[in-house]
Amino acid sequence: MKNMLKTTILLATLTGLLVLIGSHWGTGGMIIAFLFAVILNFGSYWYSDKIVLKMYRAKEVSPAEAPNLHRIVDGLVMRAGLPKPKVYIVESGMPNAFATGRNPEHAAVAATTGILELLSYEEMEGVLAHELAHVKNRDTLISAIAATLAGVVTMLANMAQWAAIFGGFGSRDDDNGGIIGLIAMAIVAPIAATLIQLAISRSREYAADAEGASICRKPWALASALEKLEYGNSHYKPSVSDVQAKESSAHMFIVNPLKGGAIQSLFSTHPVTEERVKRLRAMRF
Repeated sequence: MKNMLKTTILLATLTGLLVLIGSHWGTGGMIIAFLFAVILNFGSYWYSDKIVLKMYRAKEVSPAEAPNLHRIVDGLVMRAGLPKPKVYIVESGMPNAFATGRNPEHAAVAATTGILELLSYEEMEGVLAHELAHVKNRDTLISAIAATLAGVVTMLANMAQWAAIFGGFGSRDDDNGGIIGLIAMAIVAPIAATLIQLAISRSREYAADAEGASICRKPWALASALEKLEYGNSHYKPSVSDVQAKESSAHMFIVNPLKGGAIQSLFSTHPVTEERVKRLRAMRF
């Protein structure tokens, strides 16, 4: 509930930012930018399962091919009250997993060969429970809404920047203070929108941790898995044949597959692993 409230507040803030910068363009400009963003992001949302699974060359596996993986998923969906998603394996030494699909009826969970080799049975339960929590909470839809709003803000900011440079605001042309303020807003607004979008993503990760722990009833197993995955990803050296993580879909994985310095961590799609582990270890069932 707390994480959902935080997500709602962040989405409202993102909407307010959109209205603020959109006020310089009027209704027409906002509608055009909004339509572009809706087509782009909800097209991606509707076909997310096909796009991402193909991107990572994921192979659907049967219960005979991956009995333990299916056994874990079967037990978890029964507890969570969800339809069973399709199960995929990605040929990569990168230890990670993700879920995708526009709703529980069109969902898929995928695990890399690296994570299957690294984690114990109970730790995999925690990881897959986390991913099913994303499905249950419809986080793909929330991400699509956030991406759409942030996309509109960015489009309008770019339009405002060019308009200020070329004098596209009529009577405002003589108002140097207004032009400077507009340019400043055109620069700051997209950064603010991105930070809010990433904060929403981090909030949904915390929510999926809590929901996943509730589903599997083993928060310690998920905490242990996150610690191993954090270490495994930081020391992962890809082979020539390994599928590599893409920045556009990094937010879908249970831990961030892309590493960077302190500045890049500000723009991370995932919370700090140590904090996630701390929260999970404090949970009791």
